[in-house]
Amino acid sequence: MARRALESFGTSVFTVYSQLARRHDAINLGQGFPDFDGPTWIQDAARDAMRRGHNQYAPSPGATRLREAVAATTGYDAEREVTITSGATEAIAAALCGLLEPGDEVLTFEPFYDSYPACAAMNGATLKAVPLRAPAFTFDRDELERAFTERTRLFLLNTPHNPTGRVFREKELTDLLACCARHDCIVVSDEVYEHLLFDGHRHVSPASLDRDRVVRISSAAKTFSLTGWKVGWACAPEPLSAAIRNAHQFLVFCAPAPLQDAIACALEQAEERGYYDAFRSEYAERRAVLLDGLAAAGLAPIAPEGTYFAMADVRGWDWGDGDAFAQRLIEEVGVAAIPPGSFYEHEEHAAGLIRFAFCKQTPTIEAAVRRLTR
Repeated sequence: MARRALESFGTSVFTVYSQLARRHDAINLGQGFPDFDGPTWIQDAARDAMRRGHNQYAPSPGATRLREAVAATTGYDAEREVTITSGATEAIAAALCGLLEPGDEVLTFEPFYDSYPACAAMNGATLKAVPLRAPAFTFDRDELERAFTERTRLFLLNTPHNPTGRVFREKELTDLLACCARHDCIVVSDEVYEHLLFDGHRHVSPASLDRDRVVRISSAAKTFSLTGWKVGWACAPEPLSAAIRNAHQFLVFCAPAPLQDAIACALEQAEERGYYDAFRSEYAERRAVLLDGLAAAGLAPIAPEGTYFAMADVRGWDWGDGDAFAQRLIEEVGVAAIPPGSFYEHEEHAAGLIRFAFCKQTPTIEAAVRRLTR
């Protein structure tokens, strides 16, 4: 039997709707995995690492080369402040495991990534959510302040934000950090979409505003379209890093050694190869195809400022909300999207919204648009 703390979570919404999409041969714009491979030069680096014998355990904190590559892009100390993890999800789990005590509270914004409440529950903590209200997906400063209590230990932030696509501004982050400082609260910042921004928006890490209070988490999965490799990292001041490493060593011990070497190569060469600019340009094209197609189909898309997800108001179709709409979309139209109710503590805030992913080849998105508009 499952632990009582986890019984309410059930099967991930991504698993449920991906299975349903396969059953009905639907185009999957639900789960956020690309339908194309990452760059061949990074794949070649992984093969080369295997041939050079990088096939045994890496050091638990991470291979030196990758920690140094992460440090070069973030300004942290490679030896004491960078930890390589099995994806950003494990980095979040290790951070919560290392920093929380049973009975603590975790704050976050809703909608949230579905692993957040599960990670809190596994560590005997409770998660409370402050709403981001559509269509702007901003938060109310007073409402945020009222959410803190004497048991609040940690704020779990995601910017750029999945599933809304919101990129938090420096002023918003300053307000959040001020609240956290007053309540002696740590910020765990999930920044996996840090390189995927549109329309001139700029990514600001809260670590650049209050380094001592922030755990900065990112990964290679989204940036390099290698979601199956599961290589991420957590950067934090030494006292916080020590707590994360203590948990990490007993969760997975280390991330895959040859893939660490390949991601180090990716970080070292991405700028000189012009990779990030091309990455953003290609995704801007995919975003435009999806947003135009949703609008043409009579839906009301909300243009994301970052990430590769777009929320849409689907009430114009009068097909109901949430699961009912998503199931009909798969069964009758042949397109899969994710109902965001499981990303909310207060499900009423999800009314009328559906999340689409555009981390697909442009022809795939165009085919989905034809099904939506026919």
